[in-house]
Amino acid sequence: MQFHLNGFRTGNPEIVEPSEPGKATPRPAGVPDEVDVLIVGCGPAGLTLAAQLSAFPDIKCAIVEQKPGPLQLGQADGIACRTLEMFEAFGFSERVLKESCWINETSFWKPDDMAKDRIVRNGRVQDVEDGLSEFPHVILNQARVHDFYLDVMRNSANRMEPYYSRRLLDLQVDDVSSHPVTVRLERTDPAEQVHVETIKARYVVGCDGARSAVRQSIGLALRGDSASQAWGVMDVLAVTDFPDIRMKALIQSADEGSIVLIPREGGYLVRIYVELDKLNEDERVASRNITIDRLIAAAQRIFRPYTLDVKEVAWWSVYEIGQRLCDTFDDVGAAESNGRLPRIFIAGDACHTHSPKAGQGMNVSMQDTFNLGWKLMSVLRGHCTPNLLRTYSAERQTIAKQLIDFDREWAKMLSAPLKTSPQSDGVDPAEVQRYFVQHGHYTAGTATKYKPSFISAEPTFQSLAKGFEIGTRLHSAPVIRLADAMPMRLGDTAKADGRWRIFAFGDRRIPSDAGSRVRALCDFLAGNAQSPVRKFTPAGSDIDAVIDVRAVFQQAHRELKLEAMPDLLLPAKGRYGLRDYEKIFCPDLKSGQDIFDLRDIDRDRGCVVVVRPDQFIAHVLPLDAYDELAAFFDGFMVPAKERLQKSD
Repeated sequence: MQFHLNGFRTGNPEIVEPSEPGKATPRPAGVPDEVDVLIVGCGPAGLTLAAQLSAFPDIKCAIVEQKPGPLQLGQADGIACRTLEMFEAFGFSERVLKESCWINETSFWKPDDMAKDRIVRNGRVQDVEDGLSEFPHVILNQARVHDFYLDVMRNSANRMEPYYSRRLLDLQVDDVSSHPVTVRLERTDPAEQVHVETIKARYVVGCDGARSAVRQSIGLALRGDSASQAWGVMDVLAVTDFPDIRMKALIQSADEGSIVLIPREGGYLVRIYVELDKLNEDERVASRNITIDRLIAAAQRIFRPYTLDVKEVAWWSVYEIGQRLCDTFDDVGAAESNGRLPRIFIAGDACHTHSPKAGQGMNVSMQDTFNLGWKLMSVLRGHCTPNLLRTYSAERQTIAKQLIDFDREWAKMLSAPLKTSPQSDGVDPAEVQRYFVQHGHYTAGTATKYKPSFISAEPTFQSLAKGFEIGTRLHSAPVIRLADAMPMRLGDTAKADGRWRIFAFGDRRIPSDAGSRVRALCDFLAGNAQSPVRKFTPAGSDIDAVIDVRAVFQQAHRELKLEAMPDLLLPAKGRYGLRDYEKIFCPDLKSGQDIFDLRDIDRDRGCVVVVRPDQFIAHVLPLDAYDELAAFFDGFMVPAKERLQKSD
């Protein structure tokens, strides 16, 4: 963690100095008249976006929520490995890891061949395969995730807080004005008389759930079917002799249905998903009047011969499984895709819904707005052309469809009758276990791969770094920081600060040699007029304000001389011109985890890996491909000399 750049400061370094003195005083009770971005909904998607935009003092953002205050008890609980990588970018992964329940293994249970009314364990697997991520799969109350995001917002330069008790009435778009979206909000505070507020925004993002008012306002609909299957879910404190109660378990009985068991944080609480009745066509689960006693009884039957004595129910609900998806995630349909640019976006449950069986609802929702946040920031600050905003729907709608296809198959498996003989219909319990292992990348959140576009290049030079696949997230690996011999993970350098990253992986030559390709690259980036670092960094800003250049060399850290490194990798920053010593890395040879071997990097040629602000790999190039590197950034970025303070 870096601080003191612009002067010595005491106190909590996570609390950023306010962007202006007035930010330290209580804000007005009403919403502002105008904002750059209005976020509707304080769920995981909305808070991810708000936390990211709150880091930029020159972006005016507001988030409104219909509920009267912060969430106290959430329904989502699973946090995928990829999501924890994202939390590290926001600075609170360690808090999540400390409080959460880690899912290390998953067990599988089926009917006993000798007594079909009893269950027996038939398998146990590692929950996340080795090397997939530096982070585990964990379980934590959704409300705590909200708390961590709210802390990021409060500690930001903008001292951002949600506006609660606001219900969206309607919105209108007028492309003539600088703030073309006019939104009317109804105050729902019990003490308030009928009161309507109006706010104008450059952009609006609907993160307001499956019944999204924003989605309805722009005429979009969730399309898909609801499976005719009811499930119940309950968080309970219980006394049981079931041996895997503190382990994730998939339990399939012969005649009583299935259970998905998830241990919760705190050591005692457990979440139990219970398969209930089939629903008739067009029937809703609410019409069945299912009670908690019925839910408990169903679980007890599936657990036989083990007992389940429920002492307290913290929360419970019933639902029907459904997979639905919007055709587009913004207010520009396919017919208009070559015309006007989007002004209104939807994210999370507002544009895709699925079952909770794969534990991806909250995770994918947050990934939606992590994708959108840097794009809004880049356009609003004038760094990139507004055409960048088209890529949000194009990228995320495709990923949501892939997830729904996976979820439909997985939910169908868990609800299907069990195969009782080689000739009978149904699903084999062993097949369920194989499917779970085979699709571990989905449940870990690491299966996302964006298609080629102007921000995700064709894999022409992919062979230079086979383990850094273009379109996928930066798969981190251990490294040693040269300046202080600090063991760390390379991915941890990619923070949620809106910056692009260029990682230069050295060839076999010592970087101090005159013929070093990395040195030549640094000379180009630092001094050439066509350098994207020079072209897109505003005058007077730190050299890494827009594009952050870092290097990873093949040599052991004790073999290299810090003082012989290129100046670009030891940049002078801040008002005092202090040196940044955190740009240069070497392999962690002591642990035996050499990043060049782990990510299959060409040792003879080295390479450049370009990483987007959302941690996804945008390009892989040779170290001397200066023209191609410049052309890539020229495709979507605006030269600093041409920028206005904000782009319309």
